[in-house]
Amino acid sequence: MVCTEVVPDSIDIIITPTIALLVIGVFTIFLVMPIAGVISNSLVGAIQWILNVGGAVSGFVLGLFFLPMVMFGLHQILTPIHIEMINKLGMTPLLPILAMAGAGQVGAALALWIRCRNNKQLSNMIKGALPVGILGVGEPLIYGVTLPLGRPFITACIGGGIGGAVIGGLGNIGATAIGPSGVALIPLIANGHWLGYVIGLLAAYAGGFVATYFFGIPSSAKIAKDKEGHVIEA
Repeated sequence: MVCTEVVPDSIDIIITPTIALLVIGVFTIFLVMPIAGVISNSLVGAIQWILNVGGAVSGFVLGLFFLPMVMFGLHQILTPIHIEMINKLGMTPLLPILAMAGAGQVGAALALWIRCRNNKQLSNMIKGALPVGILGVGEPLIYGVTLPLGRPFITACIGGGIGGAVIGGLGNIGATAIGPSGVALIPLIANGHWLGYVIGLLAAYAGGFVATYFFGIPSSAKIAKDKEGHVIEA
């Protein structure tokens, strides 16, 4: 408003965006970026500490909390850790553990599909998102199925934690490159230890399924609905 009153109309289209860009740029560089850097460094340090502890407990914690990190986009800070591990170890043992989070989503979705068959709208969403979820693309299941329902998201995280605990407990399971998760990660598992990874996947599927089947089905999801989401009267 101030710019439009002070700056002539003939140059307003140049001056106003430039000033706005400078203000936002300074704010981002001197306030947002330092705060984001502190948060990122803290998260990286915490993850490295968890990895150093090792074992099933570390795997459970990482598998449990990875989906919330994905939800907020914080999983991108793990890329440098993956790269450094591959440089030093020839593989990243972190990726197979984190991949279990998506497997927990698959198990949760299967439980919802079975328990909520009368909800045609939900069933259709699950049928569309499940194949790509098995291949390691979890966003359709997160944002289309489990997260909107609430409890299934939590039980899916538990399934991911169980799978992560199995991978962490078995140990020495890593990926030779940063790639997809789920079934699609199997060819990238180092040193022929793909069977251990598959066991972890199955454990995450089972954990997410059982936790959701018995504890994660909200009553609203069981309401009979048609494909358009209209309630079907009994």
